[in-house]
Amino acid sequence: QERLVVSGGGLVQAGGSLRVSCAVSGRTRYAMGWVRQAPGKEREFVAAINRSGTSTNIVDSVKGRFTISRDYAENTVYLQMSTLKAEDTAVYYCAARLFDHIWPFAPDYWGQGTQVTVSS
Repeated sequence: QERLVVSGGGLVQAGGSLRVSCAVSGRTRYAMGWVRQAPGKEREFVAAINRSGTSTNIVDSVKGRFTISRDYAENTVYLQMSTLKAEDTAVYYCAARLFDHIWPFAPDYWGQGTQVTVSS
């Protein structure tokens, strides 16, 4: 069982920026992504990046505001969130997929969630 360690998150004002990180404990490189869940709603795919970092898949609702990237050497993936809106408030989960395919992104492993709260 792979371990995904999430850091970052917190409280930010609308229009602000925040970055969340997810470090994979082992040496295996996965396709990585982020999924969020707002109160009373189902989990929603946010963004994914392939193993080499050459391809990304980002949901339309955050396109142009969120960027997913990875540090291959550190085996860490980042979600940079800008121009945040109240509707971005959710618990953000990191996830990993063994198969290097992100269209769609179907995780095999999950990290713990981190709360992102955007105040309006």
